[in-house]
Amino acid sequence: MRIGFVVLTYNRSDALLVLLRALAPKLSAQDILVVADDGSRPEHVQALEAGCPPCAAPAWHVWHPDTGFTASTARNLGARIAHEAGADYIVFLDGDCIPGLGFVRAHRALARPGAFVNGSRVLFNPALTEQVLTGAIDPLALSTVDWMRLRLSGQVNKLGHLLRWPGLPGRTQERFSWKGIRSCNFGLWWADLLAVDGFDETFAGWGHEDADLVLRLHNQGLARVNGHLATEVFHLWHREHLRDRESANRLRVENRQREGTIRAAVGLSRPGLMADARVTPLSVRGG
Repeated sequence: MRIGFVVLTYNRSDALLVLLRALAPKLSAQDILVVADDGSRPEHVQALEAGCPPCAAPAWHVWHPDTGFTASTARNLGARIAHEAGADYIVFLDGDCIPGLGFVRAHRALARPGAFVNGSRVLFNPALTEQVLTGAIDPLALSTVDWMRLRLSGQVNKLGHLLRWPGLPGRTQERFSWKGIRSCNFGLWWADLLAVDGFDETFAGWGHEDADLVLRLHNQGLARVNGHLATEVFHLWHREHLRDRESANRLRVENRQREGTIRAAVGLSRPGLMADARVTPLSVRGG
């Protein structure tokens, strides 16, 4: 089992570098790291190239031109690069989600045939996010008492990451549910992603392209394994994306639920997927 970690980013190199500094030490030479860039400006690309920490895993940056919110395309590109490098399992992360200490180990433990893993997250407020980005606080170095104080002061929304229980019963859902879908922390086998043709690139703007993928995976016969108390990430605060397409996108998913849709209208198999992509090796092998 070779895991390809696909990290989505867009014009937020400060958060991305905090994530990579947390993730890189956990990766082995058998893992693969891909930064999937949805068209970041040159200064953010330069910051990534200059600040990316060394790790044992081979790492790449795949960038495509900025044409609006096209996270589905960026994720498909990242997954394709990870697979071509040898990954047979893909874990998607958003570039503002710092993986917890047991993140890699938990995703590896929860992966099983016939299922995908829907991860969990702990939300940070703006003040705590700023302290993390400036280096004043390292969330991976906090004690249980520190976390309790943050929760009591309202700086985090929950403390589920303090209780590690990968063997928690009742994780599996056989049927589609809207609740708790998290493409910012999501794992599945490459073969299953390919069977549904990846993320659907016809979803315009923010909203529910992740629910669409989950639905189509269920329609393909896969079960959902929820990763709470195991795969938590720390989600840094950001302003909400424009949600003018949310209702229309939700309606599309509801229609596909009735129709039993499995494959994306436009996805991984799209001709020319790689045409505008720029793929660059990242960092040096080390660790």
